[in-house]
Amino acid sequence: MAAPKKGRRPAGGQSRPGRALALILIAMVALTGGMFWSGHTTPRLGIDLAGGTSITLKAKAEPGQESAVNETNMNTAVGIIERRVNGLGVSEAEVQTQGRENIIVNIPKGTNEKQAREQVGTTAQLYFRPVLAVAAAEQPAPNPSATPSSSASPKPKASGATADKGKGKGDTTATPSASASTQGRAVSEALKAPSPTPTASSSASSKASTTPKPTQSGDAATNALQQKFAALNCLDPKQRAAAGQGVKPADPVVACGKNSLGQWEKYLLGPAEVDGKDVDDAKGVFDQQRGMWIVTMDFTGEGSKKFQKITGKLSQQTEPQNQFAIVLDGEVVSAPSVRQTLSASAEISGSFNQQSAQDLGNILSYGALPLSFDTQSVDTVTAALGGEQLHAGLIAGAIGLALVILYLVIYYRGLSFIAILSLGVSALLTYVIMALLGPAIGFALNLPAVCGAIVAIGITADSFIVYFERIRDEIREGRTLRPAVERAWPRARRTILVSDFVSFLAAAVLFIVTVGKVQGFAFTLGLTTLLDIVVVFLFTKPVMTLLARTKFFGNGHKWSGLDPKRLGAKPPLRRSRRQSVSAAGPVDTKEA
Repeated sequence: MAAPKKGRRPAGGQSRPGRALALILIAMVALTGGMFWSGHTTPRLGIDLAGGTSITLKAKAEPGQESAVNETNMNTAVGIIERRVNGLGVSEAEVQTQGRENIIVNIPKGTNEKQAREQVGTTAQLYFRPVLAVAAAEQPAPNPSATPSSSASPKPKASGATADKGKGKGDTTATPSASASTQGRAVSEALKAPSPTPTASSSASSKASTTPKPTQSGDAATNALQQKFAALNCLDPKQRAAAGQGVKPADPVVACGKNSLGQWEKYLLGPAEVDGKDVDDAKGVFDQQRGMWIVTMDFTGEGSKKFQKITGKLSQQTEPQNQFAIVLDGEVVSAPSVRQTLSASAEISGSFNQQSAQDLGNILSYGALPLSFDTQSVDTVTAALGGEQLHAGLIAGAIGLALVILYLVIYYRGLSFIAILSLGVSALLTYVIMALLGPAIGFALNLPAVCGAIVAIGITADSFIVYFERIRDEIREGRTLRPAVERAWPRARRTILVSDFVSFLAAAVLFIVTVGKVQGFAFTLGLTTLLDIVVVFLFTKPVMTLLARTKFFGNGHKWSGLDPKRLGAKPPLRRSRRQSVSAAGPVDTKEA
């Protein structure tokens, strides 16, 4: 007599369904607890459901550069604005072109909405320029022809600091400036010389005799710039805004900026030596040693070489020509003094708070816009229309869900109970994960995303139907329910995985190749497809295994949906096998 084999599992079987149910229960409890712990118990809503702000920007070209307003630059601007807004944690922001010269920015209502409105149209043109002269806001500029007895020394600049990794920080101590006469000659020499590097004031007189005599047009340009510097009143907002308009990076410029005391000063600056494209990364950080917020910048490889070259030259100069101005959109945000050669990084310090430092770091990190923009309109978008559409969509979804449940009840009877439970688990997981993804990655629920969730009802129900039909096929072959459940699972599992893979692949492709709201649909469709696999494997199959052990389902009750007579089942395989063996000869009853 052959001994019975112990511990043998049915083909494709799952001997311990309780483990899978415990695993999904723990996951549901953990996710739900995390949702309540985070304080975000509802998903974030997009602009069409929560309202927000719609901003219209119109591109403008600098004088003589009208061709700059083209499709390439507009698309570049759209990408930069979108990265800026998303960098602030404002998701589902729509940035798109309208016509040839307009950009529409739709920002959902949220905590960072105000910051996003301030940054979307900021040009963020960043330049590092050597300082040729600095004076108080209304102080007349030094005159090259003035005598020492009639001149006045400009106010020293109390500036921010530069820092170089591994080399310490730049000196911020202001030293007394040279006389107006000496400084004026230095300015003249710097403007006339072929190199943009400022000339040291201590050697200005000796170099004046060796400098080639400039042309009359060069003299006129130099005098015009100095007159503009002398006439500039930085206390006037209009003059501040117009100071650097239409000036090319390779030309000298006048600009305004605030010192560490919050007082306006005016600057005469040389040609740009480094620009924002040379900045690799920037961020606002808190300096523990000085107890202040600063903006740190790391340069690219080429930017480091440029920065090292200009700081090496400036470190040999005296005040104020050893300063370089960090000019952002025509305004001097900092003008540190240089005492040594720097290369790897720099920092901008000043009267920053946390928000302003982080905002500036965000702008510099994502780059400068290739065009300037005027804000044409700022409109508040209400959620009334989106609310009506959501209400209509939810009604459609409820009707669709009701029809699916009605079909399951009529056709599958008792099995519909398992399908409804599985749909409930899937809905709960979808809701909790959407609520958690809001603060985690900035996911916002919009109307297309709601449509994706409604479509997922059909995908999930399809997986149940595939499994149920495989079980019925096994019962029709004459097997009892428990072995039918286990033998049907491998076949159903392959079909479910292939079907969900195709759905997820379509969602992934749609998410990659589209923009805006359509991505919300694709993201939700992909998420619910993954959850369908989780629910079927960890909930539907284990529950079916447990219910197959009950009398209601195991004995094939007529309302169980698994009645062998109703399904047209064949005679049991075990009985037919015994009959065929008996016809062949005697059977060892003990071994049988």
